[in-house]
Amino acid sequence: MPEVQNFFEGFWGHVTEFIKRMKIVLAVFVVSLFVMLILPGNTDFFALTNNYKPLMSVILVYIANMFLPQGAQLFANSMSDPITLYAYAALVFAIGITLPIFAYEAYKFIDPALYPHERKAIFPFVFAVTVLFIVGAIFGFFFLAPSFIQGFLPFYTAVNAVELFPIMDFYNTIFFTVIISGVLFMIPAFFVLLVKFGILHTKTITKQRKYIYAGLGIAAMLISPGATPQGDLYLFVALVVLIELSVFVGKRYEHKMGNANTQSMLSKWFSTPTCRFCHFTIEENQHYCPNCRRYLM
Repeated sequence: MPEVQNFFEGFWGHVTEFIKRMKIVLAVFVVSLFVMLILPGNTDFFALTNNYKPLMSVILVYIANMFLPQGAQLFANSMSDPITLYAYAALVFAIGITLPIFAYEAYKFIDPALYPHERKAIFPFVFAVTVLFIVGAIFGFFFLAPSFIQGFLPFYTAVNAVELFPIMDFYNTIFFTVIISGVLFMIPAFFVLLVKFGILHTKTITKQRKYIYAGLGIAAMLISPGATPQGDLYLFVALVVLIELSVFVGKRYEHKMGNANTQSMLSKWFSTPTCRFCHFTIEENQHYCPNCRRYLM
């Protein structure tokens, strides 16, 4: 059974290669986590005095000083909250540092099995997704997160509550906003991918632009119900720019591939049958139009 033997040898060869590359990813993650937890953020490297502050502590204090409203304070709901936050934040940053390494190792793992044209297509896509996520995360950190935090203050004033923010809720809001913003900014890359494979057409967006903009406005308010109007405006404008960027790049691919006037796969699945002469709606598989009285054969 040489075929079976060759199959298992090839299979275990791939498994061995995959494990080897995942070991690299795991090593980077462990080192990143260790750096976030242990490495000092000041000049006292050996923690011999009370001035020692780990890097993660310095980052968390910086975030608090940047986003915490004037006069507001953080408090812990339980004794374990500070430790939980410290470990949780270090884990988030370590994952963020490790993700590019994971993407690179995954790409190198599948690279030998790709054809040249597939290799040329996948690398720009991975690069675009990475860059868009980073830009979105930066946008979320500097524009969306501050407005989200500020959006809670009027409710505190309305009920005459002291401006004390639970420490876990405060940082969770910031981390969640940054991640969601990064994911939203990846929309153009996936839209262009759908256009490239003929699943979606840019005309689907351009013909329904006003309804899509109305939906984006509602989505901006639903995504950020506690944000200030300024924050909702930031998110709405960002979503509009992303959609327009998707359409712009998608049209370039359509003209390049020569399918600008073809029907997309999605529209074929969900389109309503119409008469090719008068465009009257007819039943599926019907060969006669009752409106213009013509045969469709």
